[in-house]
Amino acid sequence: MAAPVDNTREGNLEAPTRHPLGWEAPEFWDHAALEAEEERVFDICHGCRRCVSLCHAFPTLFDLVDASETLEVDGVAKADFPKVSDQCYLCDLCYQIKCPYTPPHPWNVDFPHLMLRAKAVAFREHGAPLSARILASTREVGRLASIPVVAQTVNAANRNPTARKLLEKALDVDAEARVPAYHRPSARKRLKALDGAGTPQAAGRTRGKVAIFTTCYCDHSDPGVVEDLATVLAHNAIPTRLVERESCCGMPRLELGDLDSVRRLKAFNIPVLADMVREGWDLTAAVPSCVLMFKQELPLMFPDDEDVALVRARFFDPFEYLFERHRAGLLNTDFKVPLGKVAWQVACHQRVQKIGPKTREVLQLVPGTEILTLERCSGHDGTYGVKHKTYALSRKLARPVEKLVANAQPEHFTSDCPMAGGHIAHGLGDHPAAEHPLSLLRKAYGI
Repeated sequence: MAAPVDNTREGNLEAPTRHPLGWEAPEFWDHAALEAEEERVFDICHGCRRCVSLCHAFPTLFDLVDASETLEVDGVAKADFPKVSDQCYLCDLCYQIKCPYTPPHPWNVDFPHLMLRAKAVAFREHGAPLSARILASTREVGRLASIPVVAQTVNAANRNPTARKLLEKALDVDAEARVPAYHRPSARKRLKALDGAGTPQAAGRTRGKVAIFTTCYCDHSDPGVVEDLATVLAHNAIPTRLVERESCCGMPRLELGDLDSVRRLKAFNIPVLADMVREGWDLTAAVPSCVLMFKQELPLMFPDDEDVALVRARFFDPFEYLFERHRAGLLNTDFKVPLGKVAWQVACHQRVQKIGPKTREVLQLVPGTEILTLERCSGHDGTYGVKHKTYALSRKLARPVEKLVANAQPEHFTSDCPMAGGHIAHGLGDHPAAEHPLSLLRKAYGI
């Protein structure tokens, strides 16, 4: 019997409250307990169906229910439950903007954490295909593919249809999917001379000097975005440097359910970042997923770690940081170049940071600029948008955004997530091509 729908959300007028993941408790890994919780939550979701349009996880669940003999969750074989978690890419939108039953509601529904638990249990019990583990090794792949000669060879192969068919067979990367190009030198090598010199001026929550976490993607595949970020910060008289050393933030491993690797990466990154925070540095990164990892995912995995909490408090989305400066009258608004109409796709992992549309609010400061806000998922979401078995679904999820962009005929199309932006632009034949908002802001400054 489906759970009754409680649209009044009685006793739950507060904002959603996230409980720690609890992954170090033995019961987290108990397979029978997991299936019992899946059945409980799936029953609530079946009675509501509010999230049916968000991603393919919910249609998968509801199709299983509707095809069962009982037309209820109890008629769905538990062996089919992984079909639901396989379609969840942990965007968190169902938790943050859709679900009426999140804590403090007594039903205590946290669908993303349940799907993460299912992925983690499956990974611990069965591991993951070699192809999935390679795709999740973003830092290692980036370093290897950025070696001189190797970079040119990899990029040429990625443009070759025959090589792409072989890649599809070997690594499950769809032959039609857009894959990143690799560049040398990396962002860290290009910007190694940044010394953070200058006098910081505090404003609001910001302390006025920033260390940039380059991210695996930007370091090796989009170093220009990190250069744009550093240039914009310098133009606003904000002392800037790179994080002393870094590894992957851990998001690709989290999405795989490989929580032990997330712990390993946390043990590498957090001490470095925490020491820099103690030295007075604020932190930022140009990829929303990496920012979210330090703002939310690691704190929920390690709620009692003081260094994790310290890093969380000082990690900012770039436009969140710039708008905080603007509130205090310290943002340089001497813009030279109007941007015209800009179609801005709001990245899911930026939406769930609960900071508001700070990218739009900053870009709207540029005279002669109109921002069209597109709050629809790109369908890319890490490796989901490149894997052969999910690529067609990712294109379907991206299609509404592509239509909105095409109909708007903007001068610029942008997304704070470079992978999401590239995925949508690919569906549009790069008319228009994707540009990062930081690149547009630099263009507006004329620098």
